[in-house]
Amino acid sequence: MALKSLIWLLARTCPRGSGLKRTSRLYWASSSRHTAALTGGGVAVLLGLPALSCMGYGVYRRIQSSAVIHAVGKDEVLEQADYLYSCAETEKLYLLLLQHKDSDDAEFLWRLARASRDMSLLPGMEAKRKEHLTFEAFEYAKRALEKDDKCFAAHKWYAVCLSDIGDYKGVKVKIGNSYRIREHLEKAIELNPKDATSLHILGYWCFAFAELPWYQRKVATMIFSSPPVSTYEEALGFFLKAEEVDPDFYSKNLLMLGKTYMGLKDKQKALFWLTKAKDYRARTLEDKEVHKEAVDLLKKLG
Repeated sequence: MALKSLIWLLARTCPRGSGLKRTSRLYWASSSRHTAALTGGGVAVLLGLPALSCMGYGVYRRIQSSAVIHAVGKDEVLEQADYLYSCAETEKLYLLLLQHKDSDDAEFLWRLARASRDMSLLPGMEAKRKEHLTFEAFEYAKRALEKDDKCFAAHKWYAVCLSDIGDYKGVKVKIGNSYRIREHLEKAIELNPKDATSLHILGYWCFAFAELPWYQRKVATMIFSSPPVSTYEEALGFFLKAEEVDPDFYSKNLLMLGKTYMGLKDKQKALFWLTKAKDYRARTLEDKEVHKEAVDLLKKLG
């Protein structure tokens, strides 16, 4: 992996689509709903609004008016937020949660961190606004963690947002923050070992450092006496665990399993996982990108 890729280590590791099977689970998850499978994972299911049929017109009307309703209960707001998230209604979700920016509740704050980050990633976002949203997301994640350090989603989003702000602070800060990023991902997994996306992100973290060529590692050693290190074996363990927890939850996890087995020189297993990635039903732009990369890698493997 080129050092340039490592520098935005986690910029694209949070799943942004994982299929229709997740929609109802995302919405109906309970207060430990951050497993919310993908509620806790940077996943905005990019499906437009087809899931409206499972909610009914009355709920849709409540969601439409949510941006101007203040006197609603916490549970209802969180349900609306998770539903909007599952439908990739990024701006509506952001406006809804922004009403609760002064909340002391970590459940609001980590969702607002995620929503702010998703806003920053919208196509065509003006550079200054993107930067503002990136740092805003980090502050919300930081506050969520301060309010509840037992909230796994707060740890996860703190890790992801910490990586994001490193893009504006230079290579040294970015790599230096990698230690803390890993610590918070590990804590998220400790608090919720069934969250596939935390496992995937940590697997990606390991893969990034395992793939770092020796000469780039030497450059990193010049900056840090002991830069972060990992192995393909370690990355593989997290990717496989993510699949065990939630099979086929994310096309990128299938792709990364194939690439990790390539790194381990296991051609047969690489072919197996890359074929699964290629055949994954593409519902998002990222799924299509994964499909293309899997096809290219399969050609190289022959």
